Amino acid sequence: MRAQEWTLAGAFGRLFRRSESSPTALEIPSRSESTAANVSPNEALTLGAVYRAVAIRVAALCQLSIDVERAGQVIDSPSLLRRPDIDTSYRAFIEQTAVSLSLNGNAYWRIRRNDRGEVSTLEVLNPHDVVIRTSDAGRIIGFTHRGHDLKSDEVKHLSKLRVPGTPYGLGPIQAARAELRGAIDLRDYASKVVSTSDVPSGVLSVSTPLSDAEATTIKGAWTETHGGKRGVAVLGHGATYAATYLTPADAQFLESQRFSVIAIARLFGVPASLMLSGIDGSALTYANISQEWLGFVKFGLADDIAEIEEAFSDLLPRGQRARFNAEALLRLDTAARYTAHAAAIAAGWLLPSEVRTIENLPEVTGIDDRVPPARPTEKAAA
Repeated sequence: MRAQEWTLAGAFGRLFRRSESSPTALEIPSRSESTAANVSPNEALTLGAVYRAVAIRVAALCQLSIDVERAGQVIDSPSLLRRPDIDTSYRAFIEQTAVSLSLNGNAYWRIRRNDRGEVSTLEVLNPHDVVIRTSDAGRIIGFTHRGHDLKSDEVKHLSKLRVPGTPYGLGPIQAARAELRGAIDLRDYASKVVSTSDVPSGVLSVSTPLSDAEATTIKGAWTETHGGKRGVAVLGHGATYAATYLTPADAQFLESQRFSVIAIARLFGVPASLMLSGIDGSALTYANISQEWLGFVKFGLADDIAEIEEAFSDLLPRGQRARFNAEALLRLDTAARYTAHAAAIAAGWLLPSEVRTIENLPEVTGIDDRVPPARPTEKAAA
């Protein structure tokens, strides 16, 4: 069975497929996909809003601790989760994975095993260097990394939105190239207006028609008087002068750029408040900030959290499951958090040892024995 090869054009992040009629040629995308709209991940990162959105997602994921469960009980984490890549830290490993997913929609872990066939270490590969090989039916049969063929069990593929018909995940940059191109063009145009503006500093006007020679004479006299000097202006022919200038808001197109920041925040699933940008008509309070954070964890980060959890779980011994502890992202107020813990312990549905685990505190022997039994409710007592 002949295998099809798919690749991501590194410069633009566009999808190409080997032509069925000529395996050595690439199928040309339709003309509806304007070349001018292409935006590479590196170019997208030059937008401050994109950099900020990616950095927020990465920082949030790196704050999450990860546990291993077996039969519903948390067990000691194996070395694979404590340090997946022996040549780098756990934080760097998660950071590289999260950046790959955010910028490319795909992340690849190179799997290395010991003599017993167990996964011993992982390495995050540059997604631009990886080509997915598929069968005629579209099933993944292997990968090619920098010219070297790897089997399907030698690489773990993590992806964003899975679109039928392609083995690659669709990331936010690839999905919204036109919007990002518009934001980049707006930024570049605003910068050009400020640095090389053709807007005149003022306008000299007269009430009577002027010949070209008279206009040149009046302009020269004005320029000679005000060419870098401060002096008294003498105008004839009933001439008047009106200064023209761009306000900082006009020169930087602040409203348009603000809209771009909100659009990028929406694209990456990041709350606008974290991007240091607000939405008209909204007021930040403790309650709605809490709801924003909860929505960010449940919907903005849920795809990456679930993808990384599932990838680790597939590589762990059978019966073990990796799970992120999202509590770290919901700690908005220390006093409120401790009050909630105390209420949970008093109600009897949470133990002090479990609270210490949530708070990433070391174990204390016998701490659960110090808690009096939960008091029955009035209805139960009756």
